[in-house]
Amino acid sequence: MTGRHTAVALMLVGALFSVLVLSGCESDPTPTATPVPTATPTLAPTPEPTPTPPPSTAPGLETQEEIVARLRRNAETFEYAVGTPGGTVTYSTIGEPLTFNLPLASDASSSGYLSYVFEGLTETSWLNDVIEPLLAESWGVSEDGKEWTFHLRQDVSWHDGEPFTAHDVDFTFNRIVYNDDIPTNDREAFTFTYVDEATGEQMDGRMTVTALDDYTVRFVLPVSFAPFLRSMGYAIYPKHILEPYVDAGTFTEVWDVDTDPSEVIGTGPFTITSYTPLERLTLRRNPDYWMRDSAGNTLPYIDEIVYLIVDTLEEELALFQAGTTDAHGVLGEEYPVLEPLQEEGNFTIYRRGPGFGTTFLTFNVNPGTDPEGQPYIRPEARAWFETREFRQAVAHSVDKERVVQEALGGLGYPQWSSISPATGDFHNPGVRRYEYDLDAANALLDGLGWTDTDGDGVREDDAGNPIAFTLVTNEGNTVREQATGIIAEGMESIGLGVDLQVIDFGELVGQLVSTYDWETVVIGFTGGPDPYGSITFWHSDGDFHLWYPNQPEPATAWEAEIDALYTAASQELDHEERVRMYHLAQEIAAEQAPVIYTSLSERLTAVRNVFGNVTPTLYGLWDDRYVYRTDR
Repeated sequence: MTGRHTAVALMLVGALFSVLVLSGCESDPTPTATPVPTATPTLAPTPEPTPTPPPSTAPGLETQEEIVARLRRNAETFEYAVGTPGGTVTYSTIGEPLTFNLPLASDASSSGYLSYVFEGLTETSWLNDVIEPLLAESWGVSEDGKEWTFHLRQDVSWHDGEPFTAHDVDFTFNRIVYNDDIPTNDREAFTFTYVDEATGEQMDGRMTVTALDDYTVRFVLPVSFAPFLRSMGYAIYPKHILEPYVDAGTFTEVWDVDTDPSEVIGTGPFTITSYTPLERLTLRRNPDYWMRDSAGNTLPYIDEIVYLIVDTLEEELALFQAGTTDAHGVLGEEYPVLEPLQEEGNFTIYRRGPGFGTTFLTFNVNPGTDPEGQPYIRPEARAWFETREFRQAVAHSVDKERVVQEALGGLGYPQWSSISPATGDFHNPGVRRYEYDLDAANALLDGLGWTDTDGDGVREDDAGNPIAFTLVTNEGNTVREQATGIIAEGMESIGLGVDLQVIDFGELVGQLVSTYDWETVVIGFTGGPDPYGSITFWHSDGDFHLWYPNQPEPATAWEAEIDALYTAASQELDHEERVRMYHLAQEIAAEQAPVIYTSLSERLTAVRNVFGNVTPTLYGLWDDRYVYRTDR
C-alpha cells in the first residue's frame, strides 16, 4: 500500500472510495493502513511532544485474539499531541504511478499517491473505523435512508486557491462518475441494483446528485444503501479544472503519467511536486490546508513526503537498514533480520494481525473475442477452467502452509475465505477448506477422466488435449513470485502443465482489465473492513470480476446467487442480517472455488522512533496530517 489511505480490498476508503484496486506488492511501505480520522478530533496538547511508547510486538508473544484486543485498547486510549512542524518522511516502494488521473486508476500505487491530493465528503477513522466528516461538516438522512443532504465546509480551497463548493461535488458525480464516455471503474460503486416494487423486475439505478446552493448538496438514491456514508469518502474533483476536458471529450488525456504532477489540483493536505520515473515521487505540504490542530496550528505538520522508487522488495529493506527511509513494510522473511536490530537501529516493529488484502489464483473463463475475432481464451482451456472439480483439484494442490513458511517467513495465515478475519464478524471461519492433499486432487481429476494417457507427465482431457496453460504474475514482488512458484509446483505435481511467466505489473494490469489475454494468474487486491468494497469483484457484471467481467447476465447459477446476496447486503441496514448474507456468499464462493486464496500476511511495519502521534490500531499507525518528527 502506498499513500495516506489504504486502498481498500477492494475499495479505497477515506479521502478516496473506489472499487477494487490491483495490488503489485504485499508489503505495506507506509505506516498508514487506513484513512485519516475525523476532521475535528479532540486533541490533548502536551508541553513537550513525545512519541507514543511502542508496545512489545514480537510475533509469537500474542495470539491473534490478543493482538486484536491490544489494538482496540490502543485506539480507545489514544490522544493527539500538538506536534512540531517541519521535516520529511521518506519511504521506498516498488510501485510506480500508472496515471495521475484518479478516476482512471486501476492500481493501488496510483491511487495511493493521489490519496494525499484529493479528499471526500467523509473519511474513515484510522483509530476505530468510524465514519466521520471531512469536506462535509454535517449531514442528514430521510427515514427511508434514500435521501441524504450534506452541508459542506466553507473554508476549503483547491490547491490553486479557487473555493471548493457543492458544484464540484455535483460535477464529480454527474459529469465524471456517471459519464458513460469516461472509462472509470468507480461507476460500478455508485450503480445500485434493486427490484422494482411494481413490476418485480431487477433494475440498475443511479443516484441523483444536486447542488442546492454553494455549500449544500443532496443525494437521492433509488434504494437504501448500507455503506453510503463510507462511500462518500470518494474523491471530489475540481470542476473549474476538469470541466473543459469533459466537455471536449478529452478527459482521458488529462493528468496522465507524463503530466507535471504539480498540475494535479485537489483539496488535500499535500501536493505532488515532482515525479522522476524509476527514481522518486515527492509531495509537499499544502500551506493553505483548511484543517487545524487543537492549538489552532495549520496541518499537516510534516513538510515533505518522499517516495524512493526501487525495483525490488530487497532494495526497500536495504534502504531501511541503511537509515535512508523512515518506515518499512516488513516481510515475514525479513523479521528475523530486523527484530534484533530494533534498539540499535532506534526503530520499532509494530504487529497488527492479518491484513485485509488478498493474494489468489484465478482462471480466465471469458467467452468473448478480441477485435480480430479471436477468443480471449482457448476453448479447451476455458472448458477446463469452467469445471468446478478441476478448480477444486487445483485448490487441493496449493500448499498454503508452505506459502506462509517460505514466502512469508512463517508470519502469516492460510486464507480459506474470501473475507479476511480482520473484518471481524463479516468473516466466515466455517467455509469449506481445501487442505493440501494431492491424493484428493488426483482423485478429482481422475474422476473427470482426465489422465496422462501418453506418459509425458501431463494429463489430457477427454478430447486428448494436454492440460497445459500459462500462469502469470508480476515481477518485482519476491513474495508473490515465491508463492506463485509454490502454486505452479503443486499444479505440476498433479499432472498439469504450467508455463510460469513473470511480467511487468503494468502489463499484467492491462491483460486483466483490457486485453483479457491471460489464462491463469496470481494477483492481489487491496482490502478493507466492509465487504461491499469487493462488489465489483464478486458481482458478475463488475469490471473486476476477473474470470469473466462485465457479464450481461450471470453465467452460472452460483454467480447469480452471489450477485443477489451482495446486492441485498448493500441495501440491508440491519447489521446482523448483512453478516448472514456475506457469510452465505463466502460459503458459495468457497464451494465453487473460482478463486483460490493463498495466505494473509501478518501486518508488520518497522518505524523509526522519531515520530509523535503514533499508535498501532487495526486500521493504521498514524494520520499523515498529525504525525510529526520528534528529532527536530
